[in-house]
Amino acid sequence: MSELKRKVRETLEKVIDPETGMNVVEMGCIRSINEENGEVTIEFTPTSPFCPIAFHLAYSIKEAAEKVEGVKRVKVFSRGHVMDEQINEYVNKLGSNP
Repeated sequence: MSELKRKVRETLEKVIDPETGMNVVEMGCIRSINEENGEVTIEFTPTSPFCPIAFHLAYSIKEAAEKVEGVKRVKVFSRGHVMDEQINEYVNKLGSNP
């Protein structure tokens, strides 16, 4: 695991699901973290296909990863939610300060 990828993973341990009080890493929501030349791609699975806070979690994951030193760009992709397409479009079109 690259150093940058490790730092991103550690940072995501601070993203808390407000419904459970657990972080998204320990909940198993993070499917993968890929990094190449400072560009990070994160795949995550919301807690259910109808998770009411999936948009919030996706954005929180992106915002946290963008703050890691050395990260140039972040893309977050939801997998397994009924609104994956809308979530992915929303999160990846927004900058870190909408």
